[in-house]
Amino acid sequence: MTLFGTDGVRGKAGKKVSAINAMRLAMATGIYFKQFSRTNKILVGKDTRRSGYMIENAIVSGLTAVGFDVIQIGPMPTPAIAFLTSNMRCDAGIMISASHNPYFDNGIKFFDWFGNKLNREKEEEIEKIYGDIEQIDKAQVTGKEIGKSKRIDDVVGRYIVHIKNSFPENSTLWKKRIVIDCANGAGYIVGPTILQELGAEVIVIGDEPDGFNINEGCGAMHPETLAKVVLDKRADVGIALDGDADRLVMVDEKGEVIDGDKLMGVLAVHLKKHGMLQGGGMVATVMSNQGLDEYLSDNGLKLLRSAVGDKNVVEMMQENGMNFGGEQSGHIIFSDYAKTGDGISSALQALAYLVETEQKASEAFNPYESYPQTLVNLLVNEKRPFEEIEGLDTLKKKVEDKGMRHLFRYSGTENKIRLLLEGKDEHKLEAMMEECKVFFKGALV
Repeated sequence: MTLFGTDGVRGKAGKKVSAINAMRLAMATGIYFKQFSRTNKILVGKDTRRSGYMIENAIVSGLTAVGFDVIQIGPMPTPAIAFLTSNMRCDAGIMISASHNPYFDNGIKFFDWFGNKLNREKEEEIEKIYGDIEQIDKAQVTGKEIGKSKRIDDVVGRYIVHIKNSFPENSTLWKKRIVIDCANGAGYIVGPTILQELGAEVIVIGDEPDGFNINEGCGAMHPETLAKVVLDKRADVGIALDGDADRLVMVDEKGEVIDGDKLMGVLAVHLKKHGMLQGGGMVATVMSNQGLDEYLSDNGLKLLRSAVGDKNVVEMMQENGMNFGGEQSGHIIFSDYAKTGDGISSALQALAYLVETEQKASEAFNPYESYPQTLVNLLVNEKRPFEEIEGLDTLKKKVEDKGMRHLFRYSGTENKIRLLLEGKDEHKLEAMMEECKVFFKGALV
């Protein structure tokens, strides 16, 4: 079984992410981190899915079975787990969440001592241990060496203070009417609380999780719900989180979704203006629009592109001495404040910009024209290596000869291929995409 995808382990709860698999994975993780242990503590958090109870108990059993003490903090955003793992001096952190997926999926994400997501090499080491039943059996401890578990309910205050400190000290959200959609997920307490404490008039939706309604018709995956409330309440701006609150989608006062690339571009230029941008630019992924490249270049900044996944963005930021980056889908990383994408922290930076410039959101976050893009997802029977697909190089060259940018990649969690084309002529773009669809259906479906 291939365990790790683009962001930890993810799949249907009770199947790929079952109690048995979760316990075994926790034991493998414990064995891996034992060799670097400093405090013998591992932090465990989760989002609001019903299956989180099952998986959390299995993980606690697995970790204590190999001698780790466990700190359980209940429903908290993924970036809070990253922060608290480091802040509470734990050897590792584990977040139980399938992020923006429906309630019937779940997942397990891992963080090291510093609060960073694990790179591929570390994941492969854990996966190797997971497959070695004999090693797992030998690692189980007895007697006084068995670990203990403790639930702590007051750590939410630490995270709230930490995030509020990312907002300018001499600024306030007074007179700002803000709608926040918490996706019935992990940010349903901390998100509204932070905005209220900073002085905003806050209208909250998606804050009644029942274990099954996470991401359902709400949150970052359904910004149309937020847009309607923004218009109905005549709000200044809307904020949508996803199930684990590591993603941000914003809606302006006109009810229009703010483009993720444009949001990042504006914030990068804003950071430069205040002397807070390191490395002379930012990191985005191969999915970002060419318009972002040109906008940053016009402002004396460079854009580096990583593979899809916020941990890949973070790795490239670290390699190039940069402190800002993200994905157009809403994972935005201000590494001065967070080690991973943080929807709430990112929202505060965007709101601080609105307060400083005294602009409406529709004006502030629309600084350039994007190139037309078209994105199609196709179900496939198998994920054949691209180098084995006959005629693919010819297709790519044809796309490039027409002045278009292409990106073909497999989903990390589903049997799908994602096809992205970008170019200046929308009609030619759509015609080329039809040709690409026919090609890949013949090759993979």
